[in-house]
Amino acid sequence: MAAVRAVESGEKSAAEFYAAPEPAPARRPAAPGSGPGPAGGTRPGSLAAGPVAVPDALREVLVAGGAPEALAVPVVLVLGPQAADELREDPWRLLAVPGVRPEQADAFAAALGAAEAGPGEPRRARALAGWLLEGAARAGHTVLPFESVAKGLARYGVPAPDEAVRDAVDAGAVLVFQGEPESADGAEGHAGAAAPSEPSEPGAAAGEDAGEAVPLLLGLERWAVAEEALADGLQRLVGTFGPPGDEEAAAWSAASEAAPSPSAAELIRAAEGHAVVTHTGAEAARAEPAALVAAAAAAGLRACLATHGESSRLQAAALLATGPTDEPDAGDGAAAGEEGPAVVTVTGLLSGAEGPVREADGTFALDVLAVVDAPLLDTETAAALVESLPDGARLVLSGDPHVLGAAGPGQVPADVAAAAIGPRVVSRTPDPGPLGELVSGIGVGELNRVETPGKELVIVPVREPAEAVHRTVQLVADSVPRTFGLRPEDVQVITPAHAGGAGTEALNAALKERFNPGPGRFGGFDPGDRVICSPTPGRPVFATVTGADEEGLRLAGPKGPFPVARERVATTVRHAWAVTAHQAAGARWPAVVVVLPGDAAGALDRRWVYTAFGRAERHLSVVHGVADALPRAVAERPGPERTTRLRALLRPRPDPTAGGGAAGGLG
Repeated sequence: MAAVRAVESGEKSAAEFYAAPEPAPARRPAAPGSGPGPAGGTRPGSLAAGPVAVPDALREVLVAGGAPEALAVPVVLVLGPQAADELREDPWRLLAVPGVRPEQADAFAAALGAAEAGPGEPRRARALAGWLLEGAARAGHTVLPFESVAKGLARYGVPAPDEAVRDAVDAGAVLVFQGEPESADGAEGHAGAAAPSEPSEPGAAAGEDAGEAVPLLLGLERWAVAEEALADGLQRLVGTFGPPGDEEAAAWSAASEAAPSPSAAELIRAAEGHAVVTHTGAEAARAEPAALVAAAAAAGLRACLATHGESSRLQAAALLATGPTDEPDAGDGAAAGEEGPAVVTVTGLLSGAEGPVREADGTFALDVLAVVDAPLLDTETAAALVESLPDGARLVLSGDPHVLGAAGPGQVPADVAAAAIGPRVVSRTPDPGPLGELVSGIGVGELNRVETPGKELVIVPVREPAEAVHRTVQLVADSVPRTFGLRPEDVQVITPAHAGGAGTEALNAALKERFNPGPGRFGGFDPGDRVICSPTPGRPVFATVTGADEEGLRLAGPKGPFPVARERVATTVRHAWAVTAHQAAGARWPAVVVVLPGDAAGALDRRWVYTAFGRAERHLSVVHGVADALPRAVAERPGPERTTRLRALLRPRPDPTAGGGAAGGLG
């Protein structure tokens, strides 16, 4: 611990503790798609993923362990081509594969003769600790408290779980960090690195000052690297930013005066003088970052607007096309310049398929990047974006703070705003109409009754899941299209879960039978099926099946046709007449049918309801079977909090010459 503090304070060099490594080449941001992707998924930009080669040795070890052959491809994707050797040496490595449960890994290990040591086998405990942290990452956490991991190990029969956690730290399976301490008077300290020494109480370390209790946080190297890279990148942008010159400042001033709303003007002024700005607002507030990007382009800066998905990209492009500059949008992401600012998806930007080119050093040819739907950014994706921005660039993180968060770990805009490294602009632009009024009330915990003269909202009460499925099919096939002059494909069904009597699986089966009956001869799919393809968790692409061949499934998406390799169909493609709110986040439809069966009452919270109801542009039907559980969820259950380190990493570190203070984050 003393060595860590000495290095981080600048008192000593790391070279005094470690042998000097070979000289490394100059830092260059990772090439698009070359870094790790969001939680458990394909790397950014990889939509049409190719086939996966499965070594015969891996098939043999899976058969010997009693594992299904269908697990071979996911194992290769996670463990790589040497997976067979890894599994023979440590069968519990199978837990690193998404979907594998501890009891299945135990059975696999037993079949390979590796379970004689019992539940306290160190390899098992280390794998379980990693599995618990991977599961936490899928729930949005980059770290977990020491106590949570220890209790998790105890649930799976690990004796002396506190010692097992320390062993996992010593072995490098997990990393340990100091949380933010609370002193006797309740004042918060700073997060930082912690050595795996034994604290006086499990999960806590003694602070430097009397009365401090420093909680220990555990995490995986993948997320630690991502959070630290993101923090370093944001601090680099702040540290290299310079105020605009007179001519540029005059252009910013003129743009703020001509802004379409007071909130847009405030955002433009904030971005003029700061490297990093956070902006919050609902759907109507999307016009504000669009106005900012248009203003930056008018000032002669290279500007880009990045969105979560294709539907929001088209919406942003339309806003720019009708904005105050009256310049055409840049279509599918032409570089900023005479054609106006680029409008891209985050995936397309990182992959190089859309937007500005990269310079020789790997950074984007950009001066201003505004990201809408920023709450849907996981930590790794945000780090990739920030590392790709050149020194002195401006970054605006914009989005609705009430929607469901990223599919992967992190809460990037919230942490950046809390760390106060730049101004935060809160939009005062309300969403219009009855649906805007309804969703705005949900955001503050109120399920209000609204007047709907145009049938914008319809409640359909049901008693059981089978009735919910029947009424949903009726709404999608007839009632909503006939009333509003829409096509059935303009209506999206959203429900809380995949399983259950009215989950996505049951609803999709009924809707497929109504709209595109068929035997599912291509891995359960037929030409004409509505599907969602998720090569990367949290970045789904809505598409239609057009056919299949021996290589895989052929789909048509918003950007045209693309294939999905046969080995990946089962894990990346689902029917999409009905989806979950997490899958629907970042997209909107003319009409939405939200299905709330009685068995889903426990899954509801304010964020879920806000996100699901907010996907509707013109009409919302609620198939309502949860009685008073809906208003209770909105009023009493705001949604789970996420545990991260980013805000602590971004906060100013104490001056070591001043005495006191905890160590900074991992350097």
